[in-house]
Amino acid sequence: MACVTISTRSWRTADECAGAQRPRSRGSNDQHTLLADVSFTIDSGERVGLIGESGSGKSLTALAVMGLLSDGVRATGSVELGNGGEGNLLERSEREMAKIRGSEMAMIFQEPMTALNPTMRVGAQVAEVMRIHGTEPSKAAAKSRAVELLDSVGLPDPANVARSYPHQLSGGQRQRVVAAIALANSPDLLICDEPTTALDVTVQALVLDLIVRQVEERDAALLFITHDLAVVATVCERVVVMYGGRIVEAGPVTGVFTEPRHHHAGPVGSF
Repeated sequence: MACVTISTRSWRTADECAGAQRPRSRGSNDQHTLLADVSFTIDSGERVGLIGESGSGKSLTALAVMGLLSDGVRATGSVELGNGGEGNLLERSEREMAKIRGSEMAMIFQEPMTALNPTMRVGAQVAEVMRIHGTEPSKAAAKSRAVELLDSVGLPDPANVARSYPHQLSGGQRQRVVAAIALANSPDLLICDEPTTALDVTVQALVLDLIVRQVEERDAALLFITHDLAVVATVCERVVVMYGGRIVEAGPVTGVFTEPRHHHAGPVGSF
């Protein structure tokens, strides 16, 4: 059972859990707070939308959870996965996080071409994540399972797709491959960072349906980042609204959209 707890501490409060900070200059102890007071929990099987205008801190929150912050950006506080057996993920080394990423938690990024290796056939890329984490006993088993995963995400003729390179696929097909990679090891937490922004409306609907269906089958927790409120209403049950690096509102999708307490949470279509 997955329960993801994310909390962030600002420089102003010692009892809350914690933000991302970047030093202003070398040799100085001054730090610039990028995120503060960001705290929420996602239960197993729950689909939560993280929304806000550009620069509000949505993607930075996701990268902090995944342990993928840029050099010079530091996260403090706590991120716990499942029953807390892994401890605070923010305190794990890169070697330890590499074992968790792709296994217990995974992420689908906005642009699939930046997430896929252009020199590898897509089937090999899907199989690779299973071999790295030891979820399939052999190379042959991982290869066979990769074709099954490509089929499960709705790609026609998955055996042929497995032999293709990323540039030979359409944008929607590439995003389905990325989804297959992210879901290969049945993670407890799936983070989607605007995965359909670059897709046309028809393909977007298919990919959204795919993500929801696959998450439900695995009873995984979903954190779905977007600026499109219509997408949130389609995918998510609960929504967290960020503005200026802080959470300004959270609650059930219907309640937040119909009776917002903060002006950045109203039914405006998109940010």
